[in-house]
Amino acid sequence: MFDIQEIRSQFSILNQEVNGKPLVYLDNAATSQKPNSVLEAYNRYYTEINANVHRGIHTLSQLATEEMELSRRKIQKFINAEHDFEVIFTKGTTEGINLISYILTSELKKDDEIIISYLEHHSNIVPWQMLCERTGAKLRVIPMDENGVLQLEYLDEFLSEKTKVVSLNQVSNALGVVNPISEITSKTRAASDAYIIIDGAQSAPHFKIDVQALDCDFFVFSGHKMYAPMGTGVLYGKREILEKLPPFQGGGEMIATCSFDGTTYAGLPFKYEAGTPNVGGNIAIGAAVDFIERVGHENIQNHENALLEYAQRQLLEIEGLKIYGEKAHRTGVVSFNLEGIGISSDVGMILDKMGVAVRTGHHCTQPIMDFFDIAGTVRASFAVYNTFNEIDVLVEGVKKAKRMLA
Repeated sequence: MFDIQEIRSQFSILNQEVNGKPLVYLDNAATSQKPNSVLEAYNRYYTEINANVHRGIHTLSQLATEEMELSRRKIQKFINAEHDFEVIFTKGTTEGINLISYILTSELKKDDEIIISYLEHHSNIVPWQMLCERTGAKLRVIPMDENGVLQLEYLDEFLSEKTKVVSLNQVSNALGVVNPISEITSKTRAASDAYIIIDGAQSAPHFKIDVQALDCDFFVFSGHKMYAPMGTGVLYGKREILEKLPPFQGGGEMIATCSFDGTTYAGLPFKYEAGTPNVGGNIAIGAAVDFIERVGHENIQNHENALLEYAQRQLLEIEGLKIYGEKAHRTGVVSFNLEGIGISSDVGMILDKMGVAVRTGHHCTQPIMDFFDIAGTVRASFAVYNTFNEIDVLVEGVKKAKRMLA
């Protein structure tokens, strides 16, 4: 049974008012709110367990270690990784992609090629540009069409023995477009030995992930977009690849032996987890996984898709409103502008006065905005706790903004 009111009751923050109006939180692609169970898991660590992990024989250290490793196993199941040690804790998607791009440095040489797409967040553009600067490799970019759909015939053209990396998001944060990742992976495997990286920041909160079925080499996502605290994230990597490649950082935890004559590295996952981890946050990701599993992936996906369909239908009744990616397969996001109103932030400020939180601007995807020849968009993004009534409030706010700004 899907009970929206019972779900909303688990998010205390939703009960407040903003500018004298009930909060309508539609900025979930930036960060989702946290259910009480996640906050309780985080607080419990600091109030009852607080100790460093893997480093002590005393009771609290052992409890902390057990709780964090339990969370790792929950994430393993959540993404269907073959081994729990293929799950590396990070600060988020950005750190995960930077980690991968760094450890792949020795794998690339001059004139090798890296393939990304027009739909990428800056965090899946800049690290690869930096890798190209280090190695002399070249960046190739899959174009998109007017609907925000990738033109995969260019992938066919780009793929060759020179291709060493293919790194794409599964869902666009700016448009909500869902990319055909399985098709892209199949094409890549057939044509090259490239490493395949999937940015799952915007997919992990919305539908079931199976990294083995996707056959990717790496999969990265952030905790804070899927009901966990900020500063948390996950990097999945295939065992044989993680064992082969070098560490990202040096320090405590990631060593097997250390002397002035040299150092040997610890096994997985610790090889990539130098230093004291965000123990409370890592435990809380496991609690977020528990929340998602209790609600059910199918329930989440069905509810959010219904919200998206309803929002799009209602918004398109507003004359002069354009939705970007309207005809594409999308999830979680509706990104739009009003004709004649060039500054999306003006719309966002009026909506804020009505208690509606949306994101405005380029959403760290300037190439997408350049493609559409716009400075930015208004982006409403959905989570499992949003309601159809909140969509109605959004639509009325957009109508008001149009009247005031036209």
